[in-house]
Amino acid sequence: MKLNNTLKMMITTGMIVSGLTTAAEQATISFTPAQKASIGEVAKEYLLTHPEVLVEVSRKLQIQQQEKQQQAMTAVVLEHHDELLNDKATPTYGPRDAKVAVIEFFDYQCSVCARQAPVIKSLMKANPQVRYVFKEWPIFAQRWEPSLMAAKTGLQIWQEKGADAYLTYHNALYATGHNEGRLTPSDITRAEMQSGNLKSKNDSMLEVLSRTDSLAQSLGLRGTPAMIVMPTKDAAADNVTVMAGGADQASLQKAINKAAGNVKK
Repeated sequence: MKLNNTLKMMITTGMIVSGLTTAAEQATISFTPAQKASIGEVAKEYLLTHPEVLVEVSRKLQIQQQEKQQQAMTAVVLEHHDELLNDKATPTYGPRDAKVAVIEFFDYQCSVCARQAPVIKSLMKANPQVRYVFKEWPIFAQRWEPSLMAAKTGLQIWQEKGADAYLTYHNALYATGHNEGRLTPSDITRAEMQSGNLKSKNDSMLEVLSRTDSLAQSLGLRGTPAMIVMPTKDAAADNVTVMAGGADQASLQKAINKAAGNVKK
């Protein structure tokens, strides 16, 4: 294709040479309305001929937006460090003196959480030195009542029976494969029985769940699962990882290593 006069002018003035003109130089360049229209047509023709450019621009914009969102969420996580790690009503598993914590917000009716459960189980086996914090967040409670029932029962097991009993219950519920409205009160009762009989049910767990919901809202979380990997001390923007949605074990392990300061340069 032959270059038209406008395109030649753009090249001559440096407008299309990798953006090498300075802002001051560009400020001295002016085009007539006809030239501006011609430039628009050239740009349009180029983009229609090379649509991959638009795809690349869209991809870069998406990455930039994700990075900004990650930075914003990380800043809020640092503000709520104590609430994330030191709420005694929240089930935890692992050494109290752990240097790294993996925090998960989840709902037993969430299908992505169900797929995440065996990943977390495998991660725990590979990293017994890490503390795992289980934030019961029954976001599907209004749609499916067992969502709330399962969360309340889990919290009560934690308070009455401790970490091992809670983990047994937690894994037993996910092992049913019942999510997205299929979890039943019978499923919850059977999982509870594996952890030992509880005292009569009470609604004191609602306060804990309300507190977790407020925390999740403050963090800007929009659904489950959501995971945060961070040091238990000296947390900073460069050693905290926030994962909205599911994550594979390799990604979680990388986040653990970063929080522990084991990232290879």
